[in-house]
Amino acid sequence: MNNPYLNLSEQRILVAGAGVTGIAVAEALQSKGAIVTIADEKIESVDGFSVVKPSEVTADAFDSLLVSPGWREDHPLILMARQSQKNILNEIDLAWHIKGERNPGQKWLALTGTNGKTTTVEMVAHILQNAGLHAIACGNVGTTVIESVMSSEKYDYLVLELSSFQLHWLRDAEFISAAILNIAQDHIDWHGTFDAYASDKISILDKSTTAILNADDGEVVARTSHWLGRKVFYSLDTPGPGEMGVVEELLVDRAFVIDAQEAAMFAELNEIVPTVPHHISNALAAAGLASMVGVSREVIREALKSFKPGRHRIEVVATHNGVTWIDDSKATNPHAAAAAILSNLSVIWIAGGLAKGASMQPLTDRTWPRMKAAILIGEDRELIFEALSKSAPNLPIYRVEPPSTYAKGASDNSFMIEIVKLAHSIAAEGDSVLLAPACASMDQFISYSDRGNRFAEAVKELIHNDH
Repeated sequence: MNNPYLNLSEQRILVAGAGVTGIAVAEALQSKGAIVTIADEKIESVDGFSVVKPSEVTADAFDSLLVSPGWREDHPLILMARQSQKNILNEIDLAWHIKGERNPGQKWLALTGTNGKTTTVEMVAHILQNAGLHAIACGNVGTTVIESVMSSEKYDYLVLELSSFQLHWLRDAEFISAAILNIAQDHIDWHGTFDAYASDKISILDKSTTAILNADDGEVVARTSHWLGRKVFYSLDTPGPGEMGVVEELLVDRAFVIDAQEAAMFAELNEIVPTVPHHISNALAAAGLASMVGVSREVIREALKSFKPGRHRIEVVATHNGVTWIDDSKATNPHAAAAAILSNLSVIWIAGGLAKGASMQPLTDRTWPRMKAAILIGEDRELIFEALSKSAPNLPIYRVEPPSTYAKGASDNSFMIEIVKLAHSIAAEGDSVLLAPACASMDQFISYSDRGNRFAEAVKELIHNDH
C-alpha cells in the first residue's frame, strides 16, 4: 500500500478539528496539493477552506482522515474512517514525512510526562540554543510541530513536547532520544483507564533507542523495565554509575563521563531557580537530553543558570506583609498541585475546576499537613472537598461561588477578587496563598493562563488597596 503521507497531491483529506493544530495541518496539506476539507462541530468557517459538520460527512467524501490530537477513538467520524478502511493520519507523522523531504538532516528530541513537560522542553531548547544550535521547542507548547518543520528557519533540532493524545495517534516519527518525566493520573476521561493513559505515554520509547528516565517515579521505572534500549536514569538521590543525580549541593553526571566510576558537575543546586525539587528534577532531564546530542557540561550549566520558567508555573506574584502569593495555575492535575503544595510550608490552597476523571484522595492524603485552609471553586470542587474531609477532617474549607455578574472571559474580575479577599483574611505572616487548582480551568475561565492572570490582577489590586 502506498504511504499516504508521500502521495498528498490530489488526495482528498478531511482534517478533524479546526483548532490550532487542525488549521496548521490543513495549510501544510494544501501547500502539498491535497484537497482539504475541515470537519468541526463549533467553527463554521476558516479562510481558504470548506468546513463541514462531522455528522454531515459520508465515507465516500474523503480518502484520508487527519485526526487532531484530542479526538477520541470512539468519535463517529473516526469509527466511520476505520470501518471504511480509510487512512488515519496525524500531525506529528505528517511533519516527520515532510521533514524527510524538506530538511532530512533535522533531528528530533522528544519528551513526555504528566507534569513539567513545557518547562523541560523549553529548558532543553534554551540549552541547545546556548550551544549555538538552531533549535526550537514545539508540539504541545507554543508552535506546532508541523509549523516548525514548514518554517523557513530550517531548524537543526526540534524538541517535541508530546501529550498522551499525540502519542496515542503517533506511528512513524523517530527520535534521537526520548525522556519520560513522570506518569500520574490525568486525562482518564479520555483514555478510559490509567493503564491506557500510561501505555500511551510509554509508547514514546517505541520511537527511540535511548531514553532519559525519572528514577524517582515508580510508574516510569516499573513500566520501562522490559524496554531494551539504552536507559539513563536521573533522580534527586546520589547517582550510581551511568546515572544522573544530586550529591550535596550539586547536580552530578555519571552517565556522560568517559569513566563510569567518575563523576562530573552539571550545576550547583542554587543555580536552578526556583530551587524546588520537581524543577531540579526537570533540570536533570533537560541536561540528559542535551548531553545526548553532545552539548558540553559547561554550556549546560550556563544555560540552566540563565533559564527562566514560563508564566503560571510556581510564579511568585507578590510578597506582602510576610505572605507569599503564588500562581501555579498550570497545575491542572493532582500530581502537579502536590509538587507545588509540598514546595511550601503553610499553604492556603485555592483549588478546583474540571478534574478530568482524576482521583483527589492521593493528593490530599500526601499534602494536607502543609495546609492551613482550602478555598474551593469550580465544577468538581466537591471531589476535592470529600477527599480533604477524609484526609484532614479539621481543616477549614471554604467554597466561593462566582457572582451573578461574572461571565467567563468578560473583563469583570469580581470572582477572583472575592477569592483573593477571602485568602487574605485567612493568611498570616509566613503563609503562602497558592493557586494550584489540580483541575483544568475551562468551566469558569478561558484557559489556565486566563485563570492565572486574573489571580495576579486581583492580588495586585488587593495590595494596592492595602497601602
